[in-house]
Amino acid sequence: MTAFPEFHTYDGLGLAELVRAKQVTPIELVEEAINRIEAHNPRLNAVVYKMYDQARTAAKGDLPDGPFKGVPFLLKDLLATCAGVPTSGGNRLLQHLPMPRDSEMVRRFKTAGVIILGKTNTPEFGLLPYTEPEALGATRNPWDLNRTPGGSSGGSAAAVAAHIVPMASGSDGGGSIRMPASCCGLFGLKVTRGRTPTGPDLGEVWRGFGFEHVITRSVRDSAAMLDATAGPDVGAPYVAPTPARPFIQEVTTEPGPLRVAFTAQPFFGGTVHQDCEKGLEAAVRLLQELGHEVIEAAPQIDGEACAIAFVTILAGEIRADIEWAARLAQRKPSLADFEAVTYGLGLLGKAMSASEYASAARFLQTTARQVGRFFEQHDVLLTPTLSQPPAPIGALQPSGSEQALIKLIGRLNAGWLLSALGVIKPLAAKTFDFIPYTPLFNVTGQPAMSVPLHWNDVGLPIGMQFVGRFGDEATLFRLAGQLERAQPWFDRAPAGF
Repeated sequence: MTAFPEFHTYDGLGLAELVRAKQVTPIELVEEAINRIEAHNPRLNAVVYKMYDQARTAAKGDLPDGPFKGVPFLLKDLLATCAGVPTSGGNRLLQHLPMPRDSEMVRRFKTAGVIILGKTNTPEFGLLPYTEPEALGATRNPWDLNRTPGGSSGGSAAAVAAHIVPMASGSDGGGSIRMPASCCGLFGLKVTRGRTPTGPDLGEVWRGFGFEHVITRSVRDSAAMLDATAGPDVGAPYVAPTPARPFIQEVTTEPGPLRVAFTAQPFFGGTVHQDCEKGLEAAVRLLQELGHEVIEAAPQIDGEACAIAFVTILAGEIRADIEWAARLAQRKPSLADFEAVTYGLGLLGKAMSASEYASAARFLQTTARQVGRFFEQHDVLLTPTLSQPPAPIGALQPSGSEQALIKLIGRLNAGWLLSALGVIKPLAAKTFDFIPYTPLFNVTGQPAMSVPLHWNDVGLPIGMQFVGRFGDEATLFRLAGQLERAQPWFDRAPAGF
């Protein structure tokens, strides 16, 4: 028996308005969301930790009077630590290890009034663009259960697309909010570096590549949640520019004519599927109809060198993640406790010199300067979010022989062999072929959003990425609001959900 069957016809702000008007109670919303988890999660594997008792207690208590008072919500099982609940990051070693306190973002989510029902699936340490961790199993896309919802916020995106909750938290270190938003037909914004907090336990995430925000069905939910969570916390390493006014006001403000560059050119290599090219062409036509100046142009970067530098940084950061997880579990790092690709990349990070890490960081910072100059001439850049429609489950994983070789090198503890044998390079190329557009803007720190503007002939979502100037989420929210009004997507839903 459903508690509130009209649940999915409202976004988060809409549900909160009903709570304020006493047309529905928080506990009714919580019970409805729990019913939906129990009905849909066996097919999806989106929710990996259930926090029903805590949610029911919160719903019956005094909730903060935030913009989302009483709204059911899910946390990505990475970075977002919740006191007394594990944050596994998709890792078997951390799967049953409760965290001691809430992270600052979780504290701010709660202050916004949401009620946390559980945590959502993610690839190990958020490393991969698909959500198939060995420890917790693959998450499936509601639009096609044989396909990935993307990663690393795949569990959150699948839950939102399946109408389990109106929004869920995500993090983005190389596209991990935008990619699952694209795969699942949702709105996903990666915020400006320094816009949302990383404390109290972290400073930079992946050398400043990583950010937390939400995946939503409506643009206004994203804006309102950013208003609720933005701003520095104690000891923040840097702070994003202060917005002129609340982001929620931007959503209903017309952007005026913008100078929009567009490109199908994949920054980090690979080929682009015709469905993504068709989506880009349709987006260009829509922008022109809305009165924007649209020019084919793109930042000129050394994509192969950027990809190598990005992997170099990731190798060092993943090794640090491995050592941190092992310390939490009070044991030494071991291949038995990590997936082969994670451990192998960590071995490469261990084998690297400090100067290699620093040189890669310097190269990427120089590239970011070049990209910044491009945005002196353009307000927004448009690309496909991904180079392909959502990939089949398992299609992006290393082959059996690649896995076996990585495991052998892991047992030998010989990270230098990965580099000497060239094992990581083809695996990285396979990944970047799928995600050639998103990581660049984790490097630059610019805001970027995936907007669900296209579905292919078999009904799979194809998101379009829009990138703004550093600190300029306001322009993106204005444009997103205009696109949402011109070509609504809120009522599009996968069959059976």
